[in-house]
Amino acid sequence: MTADITDIKGLRRLLGLTQNQLADKLGVHVRTIQVWERGGTIPNSKHAILRSLFEGANKHASKSQSLPDNKPSAAAPLPVRNYDNGVPYYNVDFLGGFDIVENSQDITPEYLIDYPPFNDATCWCNITGHSMEPEINHGDVLALKRIDDISFLPYGEVYAIVTTNDMRTVKRIGPSSSSESITLIPANKSPEYGAQELPRRMIRYVFKVLGSLKRF
Repeated sequence: MTADITDIKGLRRLLGLTQNQLADKLGVHVRTIQVWERGGTIPNSKHAILRSLFEGANKHASKSQSLPDNKPSAAAPLPVRNYDNGVPYYNVDFLGGFDIVENSQDITPEYLIDYPPFNDATCWCNITGHSMEPEINHGDVLALKRIDDISFLPYGEVYAIVTTNDMRTVKRIGPSSSSESITLIPANKSPEYGAQELPRRMIRYVFKVLGSLKRF
């Protein structure tokens, strides 16, 4: 993959950075990165540093194949399993009926995952299903961070949602026809998947999906 100065998401993924980390490098708010990744205009004042980052990404890409979207870059620290440091990993499927926030006494973490980019997560768990492919694949593990105040959920971000009737889904959030609902948007463009509006009153818990990794 060759980096392009207008492809902010491509640059970020090649460098193995989160949106927050890239925002810090550029001295902008994370929402600005989100706008740019959706095609927003990049000011001339940021072109020089972006060009420098892209040149570095292009040099890396010319030496190796592009990195899969959900794998850490070669320069990033690798995830480590242990029992002393890191975020709890539950060997259960988020979409398979386990309500993580209930913290049942019958369920204990299998181990901890120490992966600095996502160590502010609440927990790790598995994901089943294909609606978010190719961004998030069936069998990946997700880093989830509990969101307590859901009055504002930025469009374009991916969230794991538990509804009041115990349905669970992982989707991107988009604008709705009413302020009383949110739109759940799948990444998979297959006809069997489509956007759905969810009334806010039906939302029980929300986790922000910080990232995903192949099972390791």
